[in-house]
Amino acid sequence: MTIGHQMHSWIKDLFPINRSITGEGARFTLGYIKNWLPGLLIKDVPTGYKAFDWEVPKEWNITDGYIEDNAGNKIVNFKENNLHVVGYSIPVDKWVDLDELNNHLYSLPDQPEAIPYVTSYYTERWGFCLPHNQRTKLKQGKYHVVINSKLENGVLNYGELVLRGKTKKEIFLSTYICHPSMANNELSGPAVLIAIGRWLQGLTDKKFTYRIIFIPETIGSLVYLSKNLAHLKRNVYAGFNMTCLGDEREYSFLPSRLGNTISDKVAKHVLKHIDPKFKEYTWLDRGSDERQYCSPGIDLPIASIMRSKYGTFPEYHTSLDDLTFVTPIGLEGGYNAVKQAIEILEKNVFYVSSVLGEPQLGKRGLYPTLSQKGSTNDIKLMMDFISFCDGKKSLLEIASLLNCPFFNLLSISNRLLKENLIRRVEIK
Repeated sequence: MTIGHQMHSWIKDLFPINRSITGEGARFTLGYIKNWLPGLLIKDVPTGYKAFDWEVPKEWNITDGYIEDNAGNKIVNFKENNLHVVGYSIPVDKWVDLDELNNHLYSLPDQPEAIPYVTSYYTERWGFCLPHNQRTKLKQGKYHVVINSKLENGVLNYGELVLRGKTKKEIFLSTYICHPSMANNELSGPAVLIAIGRWLQGLTDKKFTYRIIFIPETIGSLVYLSKNLAHLKRNVYAGFNMTCLGDEREYSFLPSRLGNTISDKVAKHVLKHIDPKFKEYTWLDRGSDERQYCSPGIDLPIASIMRSKYGTFPEYHTSLDDLTFVTPIGLEGGYNAVKQAIEILEKNVFYVSSVLGEPQLGKRGLYPTLSQKGSTNDIKLMMDFISFCDGKKSLLEIASLLNCPFFNLLSISNRLLKENLIRRVEIK
């Protein structure tokens, strides 16, 4: 099984689960992830916990929800699609006429076949979501509306996995586990991060420590920051917010608020050489947990590598974001982009030339012994690289200057190291 098919199988397993920012769905999802990342610690934070300007809400759980007509037909049924009930709906069991019912219905006239995803975390209400085509066919009459849910004091859960490296400096990887049945916007991030975590566990010579978290979006990142801010500000060297990594349409990049962190530079370099037509967004296009990680006073170096960015594809926050929209090929592309970014962070070092003047490559078998037109074309990149080896620019910076993929230059540096023509110096 390819890594892409493995990730897609995880998404398929988790797709039916009704997740929200709290509750049994989130706990089930974290338990499933722990099966693949056994070192994951599942933590809980009680209702009412203050996280900066926010507060953990009551825990929400739901067992059923439907709209029934006079004949007893369930015309909207939570058990058929968990997007049918507005997230965090309060319990209800009553008969209403169509006019009142319409005040609690949500649909998309411009996407008449799609069920929208709607939530109301911090204001109590109830509601149902349905395709607009179905809504327009509702007839006057009485309807039985039932939502079997509970809002009560409980906990917010999140998962944390720390993989120790040679240094205390950390790479911070975050994704969210709070949306119900949507594949790209919700489950592609966790699937790719599980795969990345398993790959990292197999690396025995990690330079950096890796902090991997699975959280509910917004309130989860605020909670995590409130509990770990001093440590994160002191130790996080780079990081990525991981979401929307599973479709095949395009690659996207969203920068940190500062826009010039090592995470920004690595992400743009990777995507440029994977797909020169990748879509580059600005901080003004933010919308996920980078809002918290990069907010003033926090300013962690967190950027986002994505396939189609959240909010830009028509399937976003609807039932159309399904298991056909996310593919093994798309997921593998997202995985490889993040993996390459991490590999660059691990291998990005500074070099200084070991000889004065231009080294003689010929006697080391690195230069053609016969000089003729075009004979040095393949050597020019090596010579250009050496010319920047003064200990002031990293391998990534030189690769960007030379418009060369990092890994091509890494191969050249390894050859030069073998011949003792350059040496590593401490990263600055």
